Amino acid sequence: MLRSLVVKAASKHNSLRLAQFSLQRGMHSRNKQAMELIAKGWSALQEVDRVIDYCELNDKRLIPLLRTAKENFELALEADNLNTHARYWLSKLHLKYHVPGACKAIGAALLVEAAEMGDADAQYELGCRLRVENQYVQSDQQAFYYLEKAVDQMHPKALYLLGSVYLTGDCVKKDIASALWCFHRASEKIVLNIHYAHAGSCWGCYSIWISSSHRC
Repeated sequence: MLRSLVVKAASKHNSLRLAQFSLQRGMHSRNKQAMELIAKGWSALQEVDRVIDYCELNDKRLIPLLRTAKENFELALEADNLNTHARYWLSKLHLKYHVPGACKAIGAALLVEAAEMGDADAQYELGCRLRVENQYVQSDQQAFYYLEKAVDQMHPKALYLLGSVYLTGDCVKKDIASALWCFHRASEKIVLNIHYAHAGSCWGCYSIWISSSHRC
């Protein structure tokens, strides 16, 4: 009897492991599909950004590329509803570009969702928008909250911006040590598409050094 119970328990355990493996495999497959679709959408959007400075924002020649980006981001979200990158890029399309069917309310909702789900790019973007787009709403503390969330993930642009906030004392107590730490970390996390963060960090460190020299 004991042997039969052990066999049943082992069989149940193996079935559970198989089910977990199948679930993980399915999640991996959906995530892979979503990332491939995001890459296609991002590629189309990069082409738009490459030529957009040389034409009107609503130029009809951009429409096919914008539609391609939008369709791929939407398909990525359908494939993996928990994918924060798909939410973030789709929000940018709605908020920034003249894509057919664009809706700023949808873009804002997607951006907030992506930020709340932990996407560092979305947290930085939302923090920036809360700082500059609400003239009649006291949103500095909300902006600071999302910027700090992005900084927790060592987002280079967020590090540079938060360093500037600490350096100037804008909406927070002026803190030179924290500013220097942020600028230093931003310069360490430099990547190809954010060269200005490195330059800004160098400027911040230089400004702190100059101000310290004058006090001495």
